[in-house]
Parts: sequence; structure tokens; C-alpha cells
Amino acid sequence: MKHAYLILIAITFCMTACNEWLDVRPDTEQKEEDQFATAQGFYDALTGCYMSMASQDIYGERLTMSNIESLANLWNIQENSTRYEDVDLAAHDYTTDYARSAIQTIYAKLFNVIAQANLIIKYAEERPGVFPDEATAKVIQGEAFALRAYCQFDVLRLFGQMPQNASQQVELPYSETTSIYEMPPYYNFDSYVEKLKYDIEQAENLLQDNDPLFEYTFAELEGGGVSNEFLMYRQSRLNYWAVKALKTRMHLYLGETSEAYQTATEIINAKGPDGQPVRNMSGSTDMPTYNLLPTECLFYLSKYDLMDYTPSILIGNSESSVQVSYSHLTLTSNMLTDLYQGEIIASHNRYANCWRKDANAPSDSYGTRYPVTTKYSISENNTQNSNSSQVVNQQIIPMLRMSEIYLIAMETSDDLAEINTWYQSYMQEHAVATMPDFSSLSAAKEWIINEYRREFFAEGQMFYTYKRIGADEMLWRSTPVDEDDYILPLPLTEYNPNNLQN
Repeated sequence: MKHAYLILIAITFCMTACNEWLDVRPDTEQKEEDQFATAQGFYDALTGCYMSMASQDIYGERLTMSNIESLANLWNIQENSTRYEDVDLAAHDYTTDYARSAIQTIYAKLFNVIAQANLIIKYAEERPGVFPDEATAKVIQGEAFALRAYCQFDVLRLFGQMPQNASQQVELPYSETTSIYEMPPYYNFDSYVEKLKYDIEQAENLLQDNDPLFEYTFAELEGGGVSNEFLMYRQSRLNYWAVKALKTRMHLYLGETSEAYQTATEIINAKGPDGQPVRNMSGSTDMPTYNLLPTECLFYLSKYDLMDYTPSILIGNSESSVQVSYSHLTLTSNMLTDLYQGEIIASHNRYANCWRKDANAPSDSYGTRYPVTTKYSISENNTQNSNSSQVVNQQIIPMLRMSEIYLIAMETSDDLAEINTWYQSYMQEHAVATMPDFSSLSAAKEWIINEYRREFFAEGQMFYTYKRIGADEMLWRSTPVDEDDYILPLPLTEYNPNNLQN
């Protein structure tokens, strides 16, 4: 009930005081002064950041379910599809009006969140005395640094040069400004990464020993535990362990495998205040009730209106008779077979619970059926009860999960026995209890890349995986992929030093 109550508070805030804040267009400096005059003002501002992140224009859809997955050629884009931007993005044609509009929207919304986070950082440094204690001040500031780093990292992954063997050099803005009228400096790749690492280190240091997770478990913080309700439900915020996970993801993307391995294993081996693992994989316990695996999330975004729009994109609930339209994103039966090639699907809980295989094709007299993802669906029996545990635990956008941490650890380990131990644990959480061990490191790494596609389907990770390994082929794409396909162009409205002539 407290979770639903906090969501209601967030909704109310968004509909009233948050409206002008989310635009990051204060009329005067006095408006900022008033906003950050109290601790509650900081809480509201930080809530605004997370709500902006959950917008459909970024992580609520475009950078999880639709546009980013089209970039990775993961959807079956029907010939008559009305999702024109996804048609163009799947073709890696960034010159059309539809593609440009989608790219500009993503770019603008990421920097909107960044600008909000910058204001919190600025005033948290200037006004530590408004907080009830030093630990709370550091938690708020640490989360703001983490928010900025999370979004700036994805600016790099989308618009930046290849992380390895780049022939094209790209400069990007790293914004630490608090005004939308002040142009942020542009940095080359190495300098940008230096800024990114600094922000992650700042977040980690500020949250170290101050995050309530050093005193309470994730579960305890769902039921109370702290007098300040704003510090509850740490999995819906960029907590200390989520920052560690973001750091791990960054190291892997940059090709810093030893650092990625070290941080991933630190998270896996970490113990909470109760002496138990801080977070475990949860497929065997969450499914089939919670397909988004909330209890293995190190960070997710609460999204109370998820079922208001996901059925129009991904279709929806499994109880209903489903008719695919030209506005839906689906697979074909052959694509689903390809996806799980070599896997034991008889008991595989992702195959069983995250895909419906019998959606009707549009205007098809042959009875063609399309597989559709049910990841973001909520049981129709529960949609009328907004306080039901299923609704609360499915109204989320996963951002960092323990399954990813295990895959990173496996990919960066050079110890085959260790990899196989983790692999068996991983597959048990997928309800596949008997799988032969990998016979070589190369076999393990090949499986891991394929597993990113399976595990994080509709969560927006495969395009970045292809980019970091420099793949020249994408499954289900008939033409080769080159460097130009991996570097989204900066919006035409954006100052772009990369286009200046020497």
C-alpha cells in the first residue's frame, strides 16, 4: 500500500507543482531559489527527474521497447507498418523526417533530465543545511550525479563513435550547466569518458555508507524501515548498487574487461546487512507472476500508466484474443525460433511467459500467427485493482538487472570453470536445470552475445551490444552493418562541431 501511496504522490506532484519544473524553464532565478529552499523541494525535483526518465519519449518506450530495438533490427517491421519512424530506423536511414524527429525527441528528452539533475547538484552543494541530516543530503546529490551519468552514457552509446577501433571521431556535449540557454562544451571521446567516469565516481562516493541499503535490505525498505519515506523503495532509484551496476555496464562498453569483471563480481558477492546477497537473480521466483523480474532489478522506473499505451505498441494481455494491427511491433514464428535456437524451450520460463505465440495477423486469410511479447502486460484480472501487488510490480521499466551483471561477469571472466558455475545458476533461474557446460571460452562468449538478445528483448540493450563488439551483421538484417549505422546523427537543430570544416 505504501508503494501505491508513493506512486499517487508522484502523480499528484506531476500534475501540479511539477509541470513547470519538468520543462526546466524557470522564469527567474527566484523560482529556483524557492524550489530548493526546503528538503521537500529537492525530493520533488528528484522525483521529477525519474518521472522524466520514464517518459515514453525515452525509457518509457523509445529507448526500451520501440525505436532502440528497431535500430537493432529486432522487430518484424511489416510491409504496411504505420510505425514509420521504426521502419526508417530499422533500415538505418537517419535522413528521413520520421527518423530525424524520433532522434531529436530522444536527444532533447535525455538532456532535459540532465538539466534537471544539474540543478539538483548545484543547489545540493550550496544548501546542505536544508536536509534533515548529512546522509540524506549526500544521497540526494549522489542520485543526481548518477542520473546525469546514466543519461550522458546513453548519449555516448547512441551518438558517439565506436568504442573500439573507431575510424570516425565524434565530439559530443557533456552538460554540467543549469541553464537551457547556455551551450555545454563538446568533448572528444576520451575527455567525454573522463567526465562520465567522474560523475559515476562522485555518485558512488556520495552514496557509500549513506544509502539506506547499508543498513536495510531492499525488502525491508519496501515495508518501511526508515523514517523518511522518500528513501524507501531503493530499487526504483539510482541507489549505491545500481551505480555499481552502471559502472560495470560502462566498463564493458568501453572494452575495460578487467574493471567490468571486478565490479560485476563485487555486486554478485556483495552481502546486505542481513548477511545475505544484496540482490539475486529472480526468474524462478518472480515468474510467471512478474515477467519484468522486479525483485532482481537493481534499478527500475515506476510507470503507473504502462498499460495505457503498451497494448497499442506491443499488443498486451495474454487472456484476450489478440489481433495484430499495422501499428504493432511483433516477431514472426521463424524469428522466435531463431531467438531460442539451441535453447531447451520446454521449461524455459522466458519462452513460456514473455511471449505469446498465437496473435492473429492483420487481414490474413491464411491464419498466420505472430509471436508478441507479454513482458509489459498485466493480467486483465488485476487491471481493475490499482493496489494489487501484480499491478505495482509490473508497472515498471527495468533499467539494471542482476541477469545483466551475471552475463557481464561471464563475458569478462577468463576462467571457464567459473563461467560454467555462473552459467548453471543463470539457467536454473530460467527454469532450465540441465544444460551442458561450455567446452571453451569462445563457445561461452558466443552464447552470451545471443543471450543479450533473448534476455533483454524490449529492454533496449542489443543495439549497444552490437555497437560495442563492432558487429558487421545483425540477426534478421539482410545487409551488412557499418560504422555509419551505429552513429546516430546529432539533431539538425543542434550545434555540431563534427560538421565544421577545417
